[in-house]
Amino acid sequence: MAKIKRDDLVLVIAGKDKGRRGKVIRVFPRRDRVMVEKVNVVKRHQRPTQTTQGGIIEKESPIHLSNVMLICPKCGEPTRVGYRFLQDGRKVRSCKKCGEIIDKE
Repeated sequence: MAKIKRDDLVLVIAGKDKGRRGKVIRVFPRRDRVMVEKVNVVKRHQRPTQTTQGGIIEKESPIHLSNVMLICPKCGEPTRVGYRFLQDGRKVRSCKKCGEIIDKE
């Protein structure tokens, strides 16, 4: 089970964007990387094609999982993630600071 999933709110704890918060756009589990909205923005020189215009575009680049920390939706603090089993046998993520369940279902 992944500790960080798509649409989670995270805090960047290392790198050039340290201290910035953003929503996870995409997760790359095999490479241990995530793409965070408006974080680690790089410039790419785009060649014009029949459908897109050329020029210098800015887009997000993946950042390593160890450089982000999940923000608990209940307490609003950056926290480590723990796991808990519910009565019905489901495994859910939980906040290590306040103990609240993070998964929405």
